Amino acid sequence: MLRLTFLGTGTSQGVPMIGCHCAVCSSTDSRDKRLRSSVMIEQCDTPESPVRSRIVIDAGPDFRYQMLREHIDRLDAILLTHEHKDHIAGIDDVRAYNYFQHKAIQIYATERVGRIVRKDFDYAFSEQKYPGVPEIDLRTIDPSESFDAAGMHVIPVAGRHYTLPVTGYRIGPVAYLTDFNSISDKELEKLRGVDVLVINALRYEPHISHFTVSQATDICRRVGARRSFLTHMSHQIGLYSEICDKLPEGIGFAYDGLKVYIDDSKL
Repeated sequence: MLRLTFLGTGTSQGVPMIGCHCAVCSSTDSRDKRLRSSVMIEQCDTPESPVRSRIVIDAGPDFRYQMLREHIDRLDAILLTHEHKDHIAGIDDVRAYNYFQHKAIQIYATERVGRIVRKDFDYAFSEQKYPGVPEIDLRTIDPSESFDAAGMHVIPVAGRHYTLPVTGYRIGPVAYLTDFNSISDKELEKLRGVDVLVINALRYEPHISHFTVSQATDICRRVGARRSFLTHMSHQIGLYSEICDKLPEGIGFAYDGLKVYIDDSKL
């Protein structure tokens, strides 16, 4: 089976947002506290059995805390959706896995995103490395071609984040799209037959570079997944206790720490 864990479900500023005293940012409900968006996908035989392989999608500035919170002592690969800092700023923290696993961490990204990673973390790619820098095995992907990572077959799904290309991923019966505000019919076809769809929904009002709640739910209907979850949400989304039952059947608001189990017999 696959275990999908929502490491973070918040927007680039997280929730609560610095300096904000709205009802959501002041909430004591843990479901209203949203770290920067990321998910973890694990292969295991049963919920209690050892994990066979583990992939994280995006490593933002909360990556270290997310790994500590979930007690993750081994990581096999990271997939990157795009180069914005709320999705790559935590890459330096793979150093701990380098130390305990005695190897570089595989990071998969498009050629453009890989260039930004090399620029932002240039010290990890220098010829004469400073002791203790992160060891990264950066692998370039073509968003039009599938590939294997950590023993899982991955299908990239291309979209747009305003004018910026972004990459979502389908792994067997699970698909993860974040920071999309448009997707072509051709790319949507890659999602047919998924059991679980995760998609970004920033707020209710239109936004230049993100799906709204209504736009995201429309995509969910078109894909027809048995279960869909909205993520990458701002504080404008409202209190979880007041919004959790307001979406169409089969679609829910995700929250940090939520775990979903999926049959991966098709993987």
